[in-house]
Amino acid sequence: MKMRGSSRSAEKHFGPTLWWVVSAVLLVVAVGSITLGRTVHHHPLAAPVPEPATRVTAPPATTTTQKVPVVAHSTPVSLRVPAIALSVDLSTLGLNPDGSVQVPDNDTEPGWFRLGPSPGQIGSAVILGHVDTYQGPGIFFQLRTLVAGDQLQVTLADGTTASFAVSSVVQYTKTLFPADLVYTSHGTSELNLVTCGGAFDSTTGHYLSNVVVYSSFVSATPPTTPPTTATPATVPPPLATGAAVTI
Repeated sequence: MKMRGSSRSAEKHFGPTLWWVVSAVLLVVAVGSITLGRTVHHHPLAAPVPEPATRVTAPPATTTTQKVPVVAHSTPVSLRVPAIALSVDLSTLGLNPDGSVQVPDNDTEPGWFRLGPSPGQIGSAVILGHVDTYQGPGIFFQLRTLVAGDQLQVTLADGTTASFAVSSVVQYTKTLFPADLVYTSHGTSELNLVTCGGAFDSTTGHYLSNVVVYSSFVSATPPTTPPTTATPATVPPPLATGAAVTI
């Protein structure tokens, strides 16, 4: 009985102090969790890999029949988005060994998907870039803030500048990414910008969604300096029937 009494007395004496200690520990744990969450948020991004989809999380961009001159195929070398003060050089991207679309190897330079049309040609030209990294915002961090009517300008290797107007900005979960809508031709000249977005999965270090900016061709400005007139080439004689051609 004496021991029980001493226990109740000690509990009465230390009870408030014990709760203060527990509260302080929980507060430290909570702050630590928040800090960790912010740090993890800057993990490398998941690749915007196109996957077959049967539905989307938002209505796709509307398309209309478009009859415009086709801009000659030429590698895009730079991208300007005045609304977010973006002006950046472009790299080129292809496919990974597993058939998925490559993504840029750094967060400061977007890449053009070279297996599709170049910007200004009929079809869907696609440029991909990162939204952020461990260090902070990436080159396409502000892409999600664009609105319909904002202008995109791509300079091509031949000096032509192709201009586009944003039609919509849509977010898709990666498991329902509409590859056909983003990458295939719809009979018009379009430019689609792709980055990551939505919720972040700290377990995998990847975002769960992609943000796609859809835009339509407006005009093309030819090079300011006309190309040098080349000396006419000498026309070779016709090949003999059955002759082999070495390239």
